[in-house]
Amino acid sequence: MVPVPEADEGGPEMMSFRELARRLVADGVVPRMSNQRISQLAREDPNFPAVVQIGRAHAVDYRAARPYFAARKSRQGQRTDLKPPPTAEA
Repeated sequence: MVPVPEADEGGPEMMSFRELARRLVADGVVPRMSNQRISQLAREDPNFPAVVQIGRAHAVDYRAARPYFAARKSRQGQRTDLKPPPTAEA
């Protein structure tokens, strides 16, 4: 009999952006999320976890995405075009 790995063991838990959005909300990480917003973050945020293309779909490891979204500060409704971009401090 092969032992079943614990939740913290094993390989990556790859899922599509649509499934990732659903799971982040179901796990209470974020109050709401759409797969379109995840796609936008994947394109624009250099800190977004690695994205893998599987066929025509994009997938990300949930074990890397969950901490990213848990630590991310939501700026809903904030106009980012009025503020200068943040500068890297040396």
